[in-house]
Amino acid sequence: MTINLFSDTQTRPTPAMRQAMADAEVGDEQRRADPTVNRLQDRMAELLGTDRALFLPTGTMCNLVAVGAHTRPGDAIVVEHSGHVLRSETSGAAAVNGCVIETIRGDRGTFTPEQLAAVVTPGNQYVPPTRLVCLEQTHNFAGGTVWPRERYEAVAALARQHGVAVHTDGARLMNAVVASGIDAATWAAPVDTIWVDFTKGLAAPTGAVLAGPDDVMERAWLLKHRFGGAMRQAGIVAAGCLHALDHHVDRLADDHANAARLAEGLAEIGLDVTPPETNLVYADPRPVGLDATAFAAAMAEHGVEISTLGVRNRLCTHLDVSAGDIQSALDAARRVVG
Repeated sequence: MTINLFSDTQTRPTPAMRQAMADAEVGDEQRRADPTVNRLQDRMAELLGTDRALFLPTGTMCNLVAVGAHTRPGDAIVVEHSGHVLRSETSGAAAVNGCVIETIRGDRGTFTPEQLAAVVTPGNQYVPPTRLVCLEQTHNFAGGTVWPRERYEAVAALARQHGVAVHTDGARLMNAVVASGIDAATWAAPVDTIWVDFTKGLAAPTGAVLAGPDDVMERAWLLKHRFGGAMRQAGIVAAGCLHALDHHVDRLADDHANAARLAEGLAEIGLDVTPPETNLVYADPRPVGLDATAFAAAMAEHGVEISTLGVRNRLCTHLDVSAGDIQSALDAARRVVG
């Protein structure tokens, strides 16, 4: 049996989640008439302290819709240089929304108000205006890092001083909530829009929710239709998201503990490991004489699936990975290295 540490997107709905989905009350979501979708949207708006929330099929669509809702073609957005909006969404912000992307090279996925001030511009006949700053919480490619609250709020305040909107890619926001002890509404308060993905650590098969003020969310609703995200009896999948909120948030602490143990073990073996803050472990195997591609291939031969990102491997803990699986994965790594 394979131990899948490739991503927390690999989670499968539990039997209880499947039952909740089977029992879901449904209607026409495209007409705003699916009661289960509406219940999820209302609950997420309350959880995040926003006016409204909008159910979408995927997290990538949440970012695409949010960027489109805040900008017009030719505007500039600011993204940390390894941000998901830039690195993993096939340039949707540019190709679909027509935005120029300005990057900031941050510190483990975060940056300072001073760095933001250096790139924000009102624009002129030569330079596009900055309309949106995109943050990421937790930050994937920086190692599942959590923005320090003071820096997060200061960056958002600086953007607001310049009349620039702020959007948070909160794919793993609930991991940040559990790791920091800071509730979701507090992370949502300084920014204009924010979203949560249910298909990662929360283990639903599909779905994400974007939240924000009424005017922005009405524009987002239009873009949801334009981009093909409007659905019909979507309550079947929204029910899985509701089940996840009830049963899969607090247990994220188990994933974080497993990640810490995994990182400790890999470091003991000799890999160069970035200490994880949540459920993502990044490790460079070159100190033990292997490149990342070779290490991933060797681990796969021993029944452990991991991902490769540049010179590093990423190992991701989630609902379908137990403490025993972590020990088995470490045993496999010792055999590979030995």
